[in-house]
Amino acid sequence: MSEKDALFSKKNLKLLTDPLSTQNPITVQVLGICSALAVTVQVKPAIVMSISVIIVTAFANLIISLLRNSIPNRIRIIVQLVVVASLVILVDQVLKAFVYDVSKQLSVFVGLIITNCIIMGRLEAFALGNKPWPSFLDGIGNGAGYGLILIIVSVFRELLGAGSIMGFQLIPEGFYNFGYVNNGLMVLSPMALITVGIIIWVHRTRKRELIENK
Repeated sequence: MSEKDALFSKKNLKLLTDPLSTQNPITVQVLGICSALAVTVQVKPAIVMSISVIIVTAFANLIISLLRNSIPNRIRIIVQLVVVASLVILVDQVLKAFVYDVSKQLSVFVGLIITNCIIMGRLEAFALGNKPWPSFLDGIGNGAGYGLILIIVSVFRELLGAGSIMGFQLIPEGFYNFGYVNNGLMVLSPMALITVGIIIWVHRTRKRELIENK
């Protein structure tokens, strides 16, 4: 098997790694911001949301790529929505069955994965024009890039807002004895937007070409 045809060729690996850095859907393309505001108060819901989006994006890409030559152009958006909605319903039912407490925390935001612009963007920009395996990898990569930012934001918000992460106290009790107080602002939505903005600024400062190519 040639390098070009290998399942994990250099080109295919870039589909997994680029969304984690130079093509991150949140910090570079500024997509999926709404859920970054909604589900990042705590780390656990952010992780579950990230995994859910990875699964939906990967399999939606795969299915649309498999069907791409048989989907009439005039109804392609409808077909994409049906595929994504079906996957989201399956994910939602699995969450309710196995992590019901987190499912309640995520509430309607799992259902809103259907309208996540990252997913629809990858279906239009990649899955409709590429083979199934690269499309599957592209879905995993972009879902992981999205999830990475969600988890980073949630770590800062939960740590500074509650002094703990996933129930484990990380800020020593001695700090509180000296007058340290958890920052209640971190649990409010505006701080999620500010945190995402700082991450975007840091990322673009480190990757100067992201600014120069605008």
